[in-house]
Amino acid sequence: MSSQNRSAVITVIVGLVIGALVALAGSQGGATVGGIPVFALAVAAAFAVQVLVYIPSAIARTERFFDATGSATFILVTLGVVLLSPSPDARSIALAAMVIIWAVRLGSFLFIRIHRSGSDDRFDDIKVNPLSFLRVWIMQGLWVSITAAAAWIAMATEPADRVSFDVFAGIGIVVWIVGMLFEVVADLQKNAFKADPANKGRFIRTGLWSRSRHPNYFGEILAWVGVAIVAAPVFEGWQWIGLLSPVFVILLLTRVSGIPLLEKKADKRWGGDADYEAYKTATPVLVPTLGRTKVAAP
Repeated sequence: MSSQNRSAVITVIVGLVIGALVALAGSQGGATVGGIPVFALAVAAAFAVQVLVYIPSAIARTERFFDATGSATFILVTLGVVLLSPSPDARSIALAAMVIIWAVRLGSFLFIRIHRSGSDDRFDDIKVNPLSFLRVWIMQGLWVSITAAAAWIAMATEPADRVSFDVFAGIGIVVWIVGMLFEVVADLQKNAFKADPANKGRFIRTGLWSRSRHPNYFGEILAWVGVAIVAAPVFEGWQWIGLLSPVFVILLLTRVSGIPLLEKKADKRWGGDADYEAYKTATPVLVPTLGRTKVAAP
């Protein structure tokens, strides 16, 4: 076995083990169906969906359904948790709506992006190797499971352990709405910027992008923090593992595949350009500035 395949196998095993541990911890004290915890079923389903779509995708060597599958998994599994959980309350319905709306928005955005480009160059070297390709699908299953953990755990709580719709639910929903607005507006502004031929080869530094270099990621983090705030009041014991959700999102976007990759790509393309360097100096990486911007719009 080559080192590439060995690495892929190890990653797959580690991803599945972490998913199993999260499922085990988050299921403690939760509702069950046929003796099986609803949250554990949700995590298992998240991974199963990836494998089912991976098989035809690997045969066709295509990544066209990867992003759409991730978004669809959030939607399908969240609906499944609602249907399997006994007598969903207002908190459960609110959490389900928050996750589904976020996933629909993300799914449509990614679908349009892949439709326009026709392919995703991140997968050029991966999709030709079945094990390496499987690795990214398994990691997507883990991403879905951990990201949605707070919502799914709270939704799968036994009726006797539920808490009435309280101030935390209200605060969480407000934080989620602010986050969604940031994410949606930032993406719309960037799409409009790219659609203008006059901006070809230039970087965006207008609108929310004049306040933060990554306002869409700031919005996504806020959205999942909001979900966690709504969900947290019903957590007990090991269910607090649900707080991994916003922590995971923050680490993923600020340390792994989000900001670091985009910053590196931008530095490679515009590094040394006086306007770009001034923009980087004056504009926060993530949390938007509230004062007047120091860099004028082009």
